[in-house]
Amino acid sequence: MSWGRGFLTNGRQGECLAKSFHSFHSVLCFILNAFSPNSFSTPLTSFSFVFSPSPVVCSFRGSVSHGLTLELGETVHILEKCEGKSFSGSIVKLNGIFPAGYIHLKKAVVTNRGQYETVVPLEDPIITEVTSTLQEWSVLWKQLYVKHKVDLFYKLRHVMNELIDLRRQLLSGHLTQDQVREVKRHITVRLDWGNEHLGLDLVPRKEFEMVDADQISVSDLYKMHLSSRHSVQQSTSQDGGRQRHGDSCRMPVPHHLFVNLKSFTYNTIGEDTDIFFSLYDLREGKQISEKFMVKLNKNGGPKNPEKVDRLCALFTDLSNKDMKRDLYIVSQVIRTGRMLLNDSKKGPPHVQYRRPYGCAVLAMSDVLQTISELKEEKDFVLKVYTCNNENEWYQIHENIIRKSSTKYTAPSTNYGLIISLQLLRGDMEQVRKENPIIFNRGVAITRKLGFPDVIMPGDIRNDLYLTLERGDFERGGKSVQKNIEVTMYVLYADGEILKECISLGSGEHNISEYRSFVLYHNNSPRWSEVIKLPIPIDRFRGSHLRFEFRHCSTKDKGEKKLFGFAFTPLMREDGTTLSDESHELYVYKCDENTTFSNHALYLGLPCCKDDFNGCPNIPSSLIFQRSTKETLWISTQLSSTKLTQNVDLLALLKWKAHPDRVMDILGRLRHVCGEEIVKFLQDILDTLFSILDDNTDKYGPLVFQSLVFIINLLRDSKFYHFRPVMDTYIQKHFAGALAYKELIRCLKWYMDRSAEVVRQDHIQEAMRALEYLFKFIIQSRILYSRATCGMEEDQFRASIQELFQSIRFVLSLDSRSSETLIFTQAALLNSFPAIFDELLQMFTVQEVAEFVRGTLGSMPSTVHIGQSMDVVKLQSIARTVDSRLFSFPESRRILLPVVLHHIHLHLRQQKELLICSGILSSIFSIIKSSSLEEVEMMVESLLDVLLQTLLAIMSKSQSQEAVRGQRCPQCTAEITGEYVSCLLSLLRQMSDIHFQHLLDNFQSKEELKEFLLKIFCVFRNLMKLSIFPRDWNVMRLLTSNIIVSTTQYLSPALHKSFTDADFDFKVWNSYFSLAVLFINQPSLQLETLTPAKRKKVFDKYGDMRVMMAYELFSMWQNLGENKIHFIPGMIGPFLGVTLVPQNEVRNIMIPIFHDMMDWEQRKNGNFKQVEAELIDKLDSLVSEGKGDENYRELFSLLTQLFGPYPSLLEKIEQETWRETGVSFVTSVTRLMERLLDYRDCMKGDETENKKIGCTINKEEMYIRYIHKLCEMHLQAENYTEAAFTLLLYWELLHWEERPLREFLHYPAQSEWHRKEGLCRKVIHYFNKGKCWEYGIPLCRELAFQYESLYDYQSLSWIRKMEAAYYDNIMEQQRLEPEFFRVGFYGRKFPFFLRNKEFVCRGHDYERLEAFQQRMVGEFPQAIAMQHPNQPDEGILQGDAQYLQIYAVTPVSENMEVLQMDRVPDRIKSFYRVNNVRRFRYDRPFHKGPKDKDNEFKSLWIERTTLILTHPLPGISRWFEVDKRELVEVSPLENAIYVVENKNQELRTLISQYQHKQLHGNINLLSMCLNGVIDAAVNGGIARYQEAFFDKEYISSHPEDTEKITQLKDLMQEQVHVLGVGLVVHEKLVHPEMRPLHKKLIDQFQMMRSSLCHVRPHIFSRNLLEIVHPLQTLRTPNHLHNKNTVSKLLKYCFSPNVSFQPSPSSSSLSSTHSAPSQMINSGHGSIRVGSPSLPDRYRHNREMLMLLPPHRDRPSSAMYPNNAENGQPTNHQRALYHQVIGPCKPCSDPNLSVADKGMTGVYRRVLFPTLVLSNCVSPLGHFSMHFDAFHHQINELPPALPARSLRKVSST
Repeated sequence: MSWGRGFLTNGRQGECLAKSFHSFHSVLCFILNAFSPNSFSTPLTSFSFVFSPSPVVCSFRGSVSHGLTLELGETVHILEKCEGKSFSGSIVKLNGIFPAGYIHLKKAVVTNRGQYETVVPLEDPIITEVTSTLQEWSVLWKQLYVKHKVDLFYKLRHVMNELIDLRRQLLSGHLTQDQVREVKRHITVRLDWGNEHLGLDLVPRKEFEMVDADQISVSDLYKMHLSSRHSVQQSTSQDGGRQRHGDSCRMPVPHHLFVNLKSFTYNTIGEDTDIFFSLYDLREGKQISEKFMVKLNKNGGPKNPEKVDRLCALFTDLSNKDMKRDLYIVSQVIRTGRMLLNDSKKGPPHVQYRRPYGCAVLAMSDVLQTISELKEEKDFVLKVYTCNNENEWYQIHENIIRKSSTKYTAPSTNYGLIISLQLLRGDMEQVRKENPIIFNRGVAITRKLGFPDVIMPGDIRNDLYLTLERGDFERGGKSVQKNIEVTMYVLYADGEILKECISLGSGEHNISEYRSFVLYHNNSPRWSEVIKLPIPIDRFRGSHLRFEFRHCSTKDKGEKKLFGFAFTPLMREDGTTLSDESHELYVYKCDENTTFSNHALYLGLPCCKDDFNGCPNIPSSLIFQRSTKETLWISTQLSSTKLTQNVDLLALLKWKAHPDRVMDILGRLRHVCGEEIVKFLQDILDTLFSILDDNTDKYGPLVFQSLVFIINLLRDSKFYHFRPVMDTYIQKHFAGALAYKELIRCLKWYMDRSAEVVRQDHIQEAMRALEYLFKFIIQSRILYSRATCGMEEDQFRASIQELFQSIRFVLSLDSRSSETLIFTQAALLNSFPAIFDELLQMFTVQEVAEFVRGTLGSMPSTVHIGQSMDVVKLQSIARTVDSRLFSFPESRRILLPVVLHHIHLHLRQQKELLICSGILSSIFSIIKSSSLEEVEMMVESLLDVLLQTLLAIMSKSQSQEAVRGQRCPQCTAEITGEYVSCLLSLLRQMSDIHFQHLLDNFQSKEELKEFLLKIFCVFRNLMKLSIFPRDWNVMRLLTSNIIVSTTQYLSPALHKSFTDADFDFKVWNSYFSLAVLFINQPSLQLETLTPAKRKKVFDKYGDMRVMMAYELFSMWQNLGENKIHFIPGMIGPFLGVTLVPQNEVRNIMIPIFHDMMDWEQRKNGNFKQVEAELIDKLDSLVSEGKGDENYRELFSLLTQLFGPYPSLLEKIEQETWRETGVSFVTSVTRLMERLLDYRDCMKGDETENKKIGCTINKEEMYIRYIHKLCEMHLQAENYTEAAFTLLLYWELLHWEERPLREFLHYPAQSEWHRKEGLCRKVIHYFNKGKCWEYGIPLCRELAFQYESLYDYQSLSWIRKMEAAYYDNIMEQQRLEPEFFRVGFYGRKFPFFLRNKEFVCRGHDYERLEAFQQRMVGEFPQAIAMQHPNQPDEGILQGDAQYLQIYAVTPVSENMEVLQMDRVPDRIKSFYRVNNVRRFRYDRPFHKGPKDKDNEFKSLWIERTTLILTHPLPGISRWFEVDKRELVEVSPLENAIYVVENKNQELRTLISQYQHKQLHGNINLLSMCLNGVIDAAVNGGIARYQEAFFDKEYISSHPEDTEKITQLKDLMQEQVHVLGVGLVVHEKLVHPEMRPLHKKLIDQFQMMRSSLCHVRPHIFSRNLLEIVHPLQTLRTPNHLHNKNTVSKLLKYCFSPNVSFQPSPSSSSLSSTHSAPSQMINSGHGSIRVGSPSLPDRYRHNREMLMLLPPHRDRPSSAMYPNNAENGQPTNHQRALYHQVIGPCKPCSDPNLSVADKGMTGVYRRVLFPTLVLSNCVSPLGHFSMHFDAFHHQINELPPALPARSLRKVSST
């Protein structure tokens, strides 16, 4: 099978994704959909036989008659198989035939045959789960990619592939049971991982299979959820091995270190080497493990070829304590070869010596964390260091660890030993199962020196570890010290050398002769080499060790000369082995000729000092003489399960040899270490009981004490696993038939003395040993009964009765004054439940239950005996409930009352809640609903106290959450969940009989009321507090089912007891609140679930919302006249129920609203309360974000509910209040539409740009939404819109003293003060939005109020603010925004946007591209339309979103201001773009045939004017288009408009540079001049001349004569303006840009020469006069030539010069200009101190102030009256206008991106430092002022002729 592996990133992700999904589904088709549960309930009419729905394994096209088309992976249901033919009948939703080989038949079990039958496959349930889970995941997996969660996407795909492979392995049927279990474990781990990461439900499992919630108790189900939540491993072992209530100790988990030698890269040795690995504890300074030995040849490979890649060891049984030690892996390298490595003369080559070479260490602390986290081997490199002095060899590893670098030599390279490590956990059997590969490699098991923490009974060892420590030897007449080699043998009593009883290390075979390594020239060698002696147990007694010492000569012969020996026996005469300590052995002299054939010759000699003291009379004439100055030190450590070094233990086992010492021997048993006792456990027990039988009266108490000591020893975790050995002994080997009598007597004696004895340690030990004492008692009685045929049965029963009387006596004692007695009672209670099983062997279940009841009943009933005793008492009860005894129904009838009594007491006092909940959980796990008597007992005792406990816990949890912001973990996670599960378990087991008894047992209605309030409150808290996590869906659904079932039982009691005269509002209100909460539960909203999950829930529980809705409606109908009590209180909650998108629920709830309206109409004559409450609730639903995401679906549902829904309207129309009712429904419907529109606005990140169409009649709600909208504007920094929004509230208020209550953030105050505060806030927002013109009227309004109140201080403040606003208008920079028309087309848009168009006010600096990106980001699914045409019907009704965006130009309605000559342009700029309702958009088109030579002849303009519903700016940044106006502009009118706009732009730009000539960059001027002149030269306005000045055109269009003249004047004007611009450019141009200026002059000349005019002699005569002076201006020498410049200017502005343009649409229609902040220059720039005006020009300021005062204004500094005769000249007026307010250009809104890009490239090529924007200058009077020339010219510069503004109709 091929699998999809990746995705392309070249922009075709959608296509690649589809391919990947296809390839993945090609594999998943069969596997994922192999078994679809959805098809199981397919209606079947008739069939011969039924197989399981069978998966399609090959697609079939159904090309035959009646053929059924099949796709790979589909599921078909077999109806009939036609024998002898190749087709089978099948049904999914259609019937048909197909080839039988195209499907795979699966066996199944069919239940409930018929229309609703269920088919369950006969396969492993986990396979079915994998199939359904993968089907669910496959849908979510695709969504991950769409949501850009690519990492999880690939991880999930990998896990899905693994699940498919694991499923295939299970289906193969070739796995062993262990392998099946392991595969299932892997499957469940992956299923839980995927469900968690995908946010799916947690699956409770038992033994890898999903549990059926109906088959287990709610408590058990809760625990399974809890375990699954914590870890997958816990969830797979719910019933196995999880021990509760601390009934046993856990076995410590041992660790095992796997070490694998991969290579030894030290190639400089060239000899065979032995490498030893061991674990070393630096803190204790000792080796803690055996050695692992590796033998390598001189090439570095293993000497044994079979061991290639198998050089590995497992260091076993490392405890947690060991892992915390300061451990090191120590590796010692011993070479075998010459004496000296680099000196071939020292010894012949054929003689081999073991010589120390080097050592390496690795700190476990450095690698432990790494290897603990990994599940595989990790490589490490160990450097091998060599020892500088062989005398220090024994401690070279310590020197390396401590970094004593002077004592060793580091290697020259980083190479050395390469090993890999892996840390394994678990007992050896488990490790073998989990890691078979390791053990198949022949791993060497390397054990600890000594026993592990846990000694297993079957672990038989008999190892003696001998350490060759050191020796002291004489020089023996030699000039140099000796090279001493020690040889060791193990010899049996007969002198035979034991074969293969010596091990140098694991991994190699045992040897018979040990040779130590040789230290060169050292008479006091220190070896510290550990040797293991695995001597058989039958050969240990009588064996001894012999050490022979030889001097290794380095002469030519290389002789090894024997010069001495030492020996030691392995066992002493008393039978004990060599003790674990250091031994100093005597060295006896001998020579090379000495033979040891007669070992008796030296065995009679003392081997050490202790031995010498034992035999002082040794004859001196023996053959062997002791060398007094020579000694050998060895140390031994015995690890044996069969041999002992303890004298006391041997004395006990051989007690008959010394009967007079029995008392002393028994007393000394307590001093024997535990390891020795467990090794001889059976022998010791036999000995004790034989002593007891020998003399019961004399030895009975001591034997009892010894037995108690041994039993308690087995409670230690180290020996805990020897308990089975004890059990086996009791069952099979114990023979003390009379022992029970003495044991009962001693035990009773101990208990009876507990009230008298102060020191009770021995009594407490006996109590702890109670379990095994009873085992011995019962087994002894059984043996006696067998031997005597049941004699003395009554005496035995009586003694047991007496013993239990003593037990009760101990428990009944008052322990509050005695701490030791508390410990005694605690020990007894802890051990007591363990004796039940033993008693059941001799007594009936009822008898044992009576024993237990009497004992538990003897405990104090109060809970004040002490907290520790409370815990112990409850733990004992818990273990009683968990015992086998409690599983018998006959015993539960006896025990349950006393157990419930103690739990009831603790719950009443709220003590030990966690333990009580555990006991209750165990009880509910055992008790079945069929046990009517037991359930009744539970209900009577627990139900009320459970409710009380839960209310207290939940109240505490809520209070802690309020204080700390989080809930108490113990309360919520453990206690609350436990008690909720207990309550639900009890309610689930209650039948109608139990409920009836419960309700009948209430003595009064008050008690019933209290109970109902409690249980309703608990149910409400269950839903409000979310006790169970969201992914516990199984638990949540079961809880809901129990709640609705319980409510159905309790509803009749509520109706019966609390209606009519006994009506109680509190209980009924609690019931209704519960019902509303229940229906609104998220877990019950089936619409949000996947179809498969929805069907599964519906099949199991039905729609529980409908069930509760029917209950609610029924109870409402039962209220009668009391319904009025719930109006209007329940309107909101019931309305919330109607928001549930379930038709049946809504059908049920509709009549309730009619009832409410009807009852209020009856009572008050209207239903204002219903209306007001309904509106408030709708508002709060939106504010709180209630309802589904599918808000439009909810809207349609509510429209049906309140609008055309027949049942409600029909009812209303039948009432007398029909008109008001219909009006009410209509208004609520409209309100809901507005509110849902608002909710849609609140979705997304940029909600401030969406229209809020919420007009609501209710004043408070209206004001509240005003402030919500204002807050949105403030967050988006839309201060102007925020001000307009607040004005809505301001307009509602009056200047009156009427008091207003506190509302929103406003305090209680008078209406006047609130309006004043609002006015100030609005003024402040207008100021921040730089809309001072809107703030000034409000300032005047406030001033009027202050003046009328004589509040001059406030009046002064507001007047100053007003003045400041005037200054701001004239001085501060303001940007003109751009406006954009946006169309929202398609049915996917919400109603308030669908198929509507708006005009939006853009942000500062926001151009068309940025606005388009913002809108597409806000509607990511929308498709951008690339044309401005109106959409067709297909787009309007399409199931998609289409956005149409283009820029529009505002058409000002303040034309009077814009046409006034004396109004500065800064003021005009405001009125051009504010308070605008009309916007224009031009679209060019050709009418008639298009002239290929000159397209301008037929180029018409379609001018569209959009009229908005409200002017901009307003309460929103955009408003809807109310209507459109469309006119067509002729080519001639368009030419006039284009040329006139270009002239205006040139005038403005030139004026700006006049006033900023010393401020640097003139690139913008250069660009603009070049654009016009160059375009004119290359065609330009000449095209207009050809089109409109042609005689043919003039004759055929006589009506255009005036317009043609106007166009001529504009062209002539353009030449004048260009001439002035060139003069200014001449002055400011940088020297480097002179070539460009020259080009402009030349092109200007060509432009003039290319034009024809009606008076050509004027043009030609002065042509050279205009060109040559311009050329002379290039050099600085001519710059001050006044005559030249004057002549040039006079000619340029001569009124006699005119010309005809040539059309150039590209240049004339181009409206590029600089950003507004670069162009705009206001009146503030000419004030004193302004940095924009140099000081040397300030003497000319009087020339700039020539305007006369306005007739409505007084004389002021701004308008000085200093003109001649008081009247300014036209030039002065124009001059002042030009300086004060140059126009602010705005960009061409409709220039395409491509055009802008080309133009931008062209600009960047010429002027790389300039960034340009598009602008269109408005029309008006223009005159040019060149104050920069004042110091050069004696006369004022000529100005452009002042012309009247031509008003262009904005059709």
